Amino acid sequence: MGRGKFKGKPTGRRHFSTPEEMLAGTSTRPRTFKQEVAEAEEEGEEVETGSDEESEEETEKQKGTQGIIEIQNPNLVKPKNVKARDVDVEKKTELSRREREEIEKQKAHERYMKLQEQGKTEQAKKDLERLALIRQQRADAARKREEEKAAKEQKKIESRK
Repeated sequence: MGRGKFKGKPTGRRHFSTPEEMLAGTSTRPRTFKQEVAEAEEEGEEVETGSDEESEEETEKQKGTQGIIEIQNPNLVKPKNVKARDVDVEKKTELSRREREEIEKQKAHERYMKLQEQGKTEQAKKDLERLALIRQQRADAARKREEEKAAKEQKKIESRK
């Protein structure tokens, strides 16, 4: 039987079980790793009647070589799975150093801005002095303009006479 230009490898051929083989359970098809693990767990659960903690540790999904090699790394963060019924609502969670510093920074900034509004900080005092100086200069300039305007009008009146 011709297969065309691209010939498949012998491992790529598919084997289909007949319905009779499936009913009899004598299929020659190899089982997948996940199915074997699931069956092993089912058999282990039926036999084992230990504590809940031991069964939870064993049924954790482990990636790569984690199940083979035991690591004693103090920096390794293990995921904490807390069930809703075990959560202590009244317990205060401790903030990390960065979170604490961020909150302190925000509070200090708010205090500074409050003092700034009241004019108690050095920067606020300098700003107020500068503002008073500018107001004084503007008032002098306005007075000078008024005097010049009055002088011009006085000249116009005198020139008309």
